[in-house]
Amino acid sequence: MLYLDRPAWPWRGRLWSHLISDVSYAELHAFAETLGAPRRGFDRDHYDIPADRFAAAVWLGAQVVPSRELVRLLRTAGLRRPKHLVNPRPPTPR
Repeated sequence: MLYLDRPAWPWRGRLWSHLISDVSYAELHAFAETLGAPRRGFDRDHYDIPADRFAAAVWLGAQVVPSRELVRLLRTAGLRRPKHLVNPRPPTPR
């Protein structure tokens, strides 16, 4: 199943939503491609979707949930990829 939160995240003069899958990244990428979202919109475990594509995402079948629910769904599915675990900083030389 695909989920997104309402467009509430400002960046570059626009509002954005987060789109996730609780099944797989493959499902997420396929849905994003159908939606017309560029691959550069993928950020670790979700796509950033501009407000002008929100209605299309819902029409295509994404379920609207609160932002906290997105995180819970990702964790439950084992698909959460927190920033600190995905891009660990190299050890500081001593």
